[in-house]
Amino acid sequence: MDPMRSGGVDVRRENGIVTIEFFHPQSNSLPSLVLAALAEAIRSEGANPENRVLVLQSSGDRVFCGGASFDELATIRTEEEGLHFFGGFASVINALRTCPLFTIGRVQGKAVGGGVGLASSVDYCLATQFASVKLSELAVGIGPFVVGPAITRKIGPSAMSQLAIDATQFKSAAWAAQHGLYAEVFDSLDELNEGVHRIAKTLSGQSAAAQRALKAVMWEGTEHWGQLLAERAAISGALVRTPESQAAIQAIHQSLSKKS
Repeated sequence: MDPMRSGGVDVRRENGIVTIEFFHPQSNSLPSLVLAALAEAIRSEGANPENRVLVLQSSGDRVFCGGASFDELATIRTEEEGLHFFGGFASVINALRTCPLFTIGRVQGKAVGGGVGLASSVDYCLATQFASVKLSELAVGIGPFVVGPAITRKIGPSAMSQLAIDATQFKSAAWAAQHGLYAEVFDSLDELNEGVHRIAKTLSGQSAAAQRALKAVMWEGTEHWGQLLAERAAISGALVRTPESQAAIQAIHQSLSKKS
């Protein structure tokens, strides 16, 4: 399978810093294969004793993540297929949650749907001024059920409700930073890269035991997420097969196909 067409995940290691980068030609969207590879990379690199800190990023300079793959959403025919697809997002979120390393997010551009979920699931997230956010799920007849717990944990229920309900509008990077999603917003990609390198280098030289203990404390109360996110994936898997959702997904898929 050609990774330039199907997307993929790259892993780079240097001086205790492991960088996991995902990519897809359609705005870094996330099909099942990329989700599975991403979850596996996070788990395996988190278990590597040579790694001290993990950076999660995507390729390109305009879009961090376009969310769920509409190519794949348009092919879902059963609730089981829907559960499998949305379960992929649950696997990535839980991999980030249980990773013993601190995880740093590098968000260079727009984040939609599952992309907001990824940004919410890392421990420390940095972005550019172009990294606006949108939860578009309700507009396609489903809802941000799987990513919801991570986003709510990060920005609170009120801000989460604003994103989830106003599903066709982007919120600015400044708004996301104000509500706690981004720790810092930079004017340019170069400044973002410098900021990510600075915090990653600092963490790589600090006590691994202390960081692991602190991360465990920071994620207290999420031990049930393995079951919770599976239940949420089932909700999305059922809704994606409704006539309203299928009509919206097919319309967007056809529009994207014409542009490609």
